[in-house]
Amino acid sequence: MEPAEKIKVALVDDHKLFRKGMVELVNNFSGYHVIWEANNGRELIQKFQTETAPDIVLLDINMPEMDGYETAAWLRQNYPKVLVLTLSMYDHEEAIIKMLRAGAKGHILKDADPQELKTALQALIKKGFYYSELVSGTLLNSLSRDPENNKKAADLIKLNERESEFLKLACTELTYKEIADIMCLAPRTIDGYREALFDKLQVKSRIGLVLYAIKTGHVVIN
Repeated sequence: MEPAEKIKVALVDDHKLFRKGMVELVNNFSGYHVIWEANNGRELIQKFQTETAPDIVLLDINMPEMDGYETAAWLRQNYPKVLVLTLSMYDHEEAIIKMLRAGAKGHILKDADPQELKTALQALIKKGFYYSELVSGTLLNSLSRDPENNKKAADLIKLNERESEFLKLACTELTYKEIADIMCLAPRTIDGYREALFDKLQVKSRIGLVLYAIKTGHVVIN
């Protein structure tokens, strides 16, 4: 049964042929409708001034004039209720971490299966975030957009002072070797901290650490 009102989606990407295909794909998903498109962040800002605000923005990272990082940060500052899903060819941790810190709520590769995109859109609306296999289901289920629930989740997992320090540094663009130098520890010791936190927080990657830190307030996005 079709919902009374469809989820409004905006698509921001500088490749017109790719956008055309994405518009058709999203519009074929039950309950979703692309209301407008933009070539880059600057055009997105103009659209927000003249068009209806979307519920979700599908956002590329590499764009001319105003890239995905700047655009996500602008949306977080001006339209915090709009959910940003990064849609990019970038799959390295540094880019994803930077987008998370800019305010993105999820990341999906452009060559992903269409079903994954549908799953991501559904997760954004239901849970407020989507990170695929980068984060375990246990952590996803424990965190939500509700600050009280996030605080409860943080209270259940106690981190010592050094673990908290490492977690905050892991949420930057520093390499693990640079983190080791800052903490005056051997790289092998840092590897131990990383693996211990992966196990304690039930995450699978550095992206999972970042998500946990942001959701529980260990890292505050300004």
